Amino acid sequence: MSEPVVLIEVANRIATVTLNEPGRRNPVTGNGMISGLLDAFDQAQRNAEVSVMILTGADPAFCAGGDIKEMADRESVFRKDPLAVADSYTNGIQRVPLALYNLDIPTIAAVNGPAVGAGCDLAMMCDMRVASERAKFGEVFLNLGIIPGDAGSWFLLRRLGYQKAAELTFTGRMVGSEEALELGMVLEVVPHGDLMARARERAAVIAAKPPRAVRVAKRLMRNAERMDLPDFLNTAAAYQALMHHTKDHHEALAAFLEKRNPMFLGN
Repeated sequence: MSEPVVLIEVANRIATVTLNEPGRRNPVTGNGMISGLLDAFDQAQRNAEVSVMILTGADPAFCAGGDIKEMADRESVFRKDPLAVADSYTNGIQRVPLALYNLDIPTIAAVNGPAVGAGCDLAMMCDMRVASERAKFGEVFLNLGIIPGDAGSWFLLRRLGYQKAAELTFTGRMVGSEEALELGMVLEVVPHGDLMARARERAAVIAAKPPRAVRVAKRLMRNAERMDLPDFLNTAAAYQALMHHTKDHHEALAAFLEKRNPMFLGN
């Protein structure tokens, strides 16, 4: 029996989700990848023992995006009438950005190789990105005569600002790991063999924080993107009132005053 196209492993409050069709460079279409990702994200969200998620690909690629051969197939959904194509996006790939956006746990993309088209967008949907020296990014949709139909423009603009996002979108060029660092697409670039260790190191710092507070802080970050200041302050006050009544907050105060390491239990 072949392995699933998406793997999930949970250890030390860290969920590691791996796109796992390396022979085809981990495309998101033509293989059940979308449903596999949605299931993995749901598992991570519902598991109270998870505080942070790492998203990566099985070498040699992070994600090749959509399957171009499927796009060219006259029998594929992409060749049906426009309403059917639109429905296929709404009920397919567009569920991925919604699921990632709605996760209450922080997400780190460990970009191990090329992230192209929807693969580039998938990396941008995560809260943070760490890149292998082998990573490449490409918002290549215009090269194929299409546009980012998976919310890529929404995320890219917010990650890079309009001018940088526009240049990458309109040129469709590939960006190497070092330029990605200069552009602010990634937090850092590390040797390929060190990528997962570094991603787990970053994740472990988050996993050591009070679990409920981590999830509420993530919600607050989402609110900050779309609220005006008065409404945001009201929301922050309500969240903060809840946090002051958690046992982990009381443990953090006690540990600070007693000069010891805290023991957070997620309550």
